[in-house]
Amino acid sequence: MGQLFASPQRTRFRPCIDLHGGKVKQIVGATLTDGDEAPVTNFEASKSSADFAAMYRDDTLTGGHVIKLGPGNEEAALAALRAYPGGLQLGGGVTPENAAAYIEAGASHVIVTSYVFRNGSIDWERLRALVGIVGKEKLVLDLSCRQLPADSRGDDDAYYVVTDRWQKYTDFAVNKENLKILAEYCDEFLVHGVEVEGLKGGMLEDLIVSLGEWSPIPVTYAGGARSIEDLERVHALSGGRVDLTIGSALDIFVSRSLSPSPSPSPSISLSAPKPKP
Repeated sequence: MGQLFASPQRTRFRPCIDLHGGKVKQIVGATLTDGDEAPVTNFEASKSSADFAAMYRDDTLTGGHVIKLGPGNEEAALAALRAYPGGLQLGGGVTPENAAAYIEAGASHVIVTSYVFRNGSIDWERLRALVGIVGKEKLVLDLSCRQLPADSRGDDDAYYVVTDRWQKYTDFAVNKENLKILAEYCDEFLVHGVEVEGLKGGMLEDLIVSLGEWSPIPVTYAGGARSIEDLERVHALSGGRVDLTIGSALDIFVSRSLSPSPSPSPSISLSAPKPKP
């Protein structure tokens, strides 16, 4: 499974607030559709988005994200930003028309995928338009990806960016050259391993290794983490160059303590900011 790195950099825990139907939920990402069928939900929190944001604020957990999964989430997203101004990134339905408003509402960054990846390819004009409005230092590109279906993959083991609730493949492979190009337009990458998102069945370790080797800017991986101890694994795989979001496996979503047990390795940070390369 690739090289295990020794590095002075630290893998950092990035919190998340996933919103569906105005509620904080953790769902199996690959079950999201545009139809009437409800996604598979691991749980729905009784606490509000603002409650979670305040918890992250009080624990000085920075660099997390609020994601609007479909309609009906606007007020819940804004409530989270108000509770933790400057501490959370905002994604879901971001366009040039609303990006600046989300920054003004308290988002540290806006996160985009589907707006800049359309009709199966990246739209450079749209990407440049977003950069022109909020600046690259306020933009995160969501490169959530999956491999091609096994029956049509052949020898192609690359991960391709998927859009529209992770249902549509693009022709944009997550590789060293493409990450270098896109890094000129954004401050960070967010990468969900779609095939394992929400399943708590293990991470895409080959993808984590590649992100650690290829990304010239901060990158956060999400998908398949089973416990806070997976921070140590991501640190070893990436040399501390990849941060980790833990959602469905995190105790706080079922009203238990955020504090990991046992304590994480001293090489892992739950709060301290990581210097940019």
